[in-house]
Amino acid sequence: MTDRRELYRSPNGDSWFLGREPTNGAAFVIHQPNGPSGGRLSHIGLGAFLSHDPQGPEHQALLRLIATLVHTPPFAARGQHDDD
Repeated sequence: MTDRRELYRSPNGDSWFLGREPTNGAAFVIHQPNGPSGGRLSHIGLGAFLSHDPQGPEHQALLRLIATLVHTPPFAARGQHDDD
């Protein structure tokens, strides 16, 4: 069984999830088309997903989720790095 977290649901009912294979931790995107479209569930590697139309709302949702993994202390100046 794959662990997954919903990233985005489009107005037409398509859904995108961030998936993780529990046995090895590999992450990927799952696209679940809406029922009436007749499309099939697909698994897409993160690199392939982000390289295709990176301006799409489902792509932006994944980038926002990734950004939550980076902690920026409130005192840190934007645009500056520790090695500056």
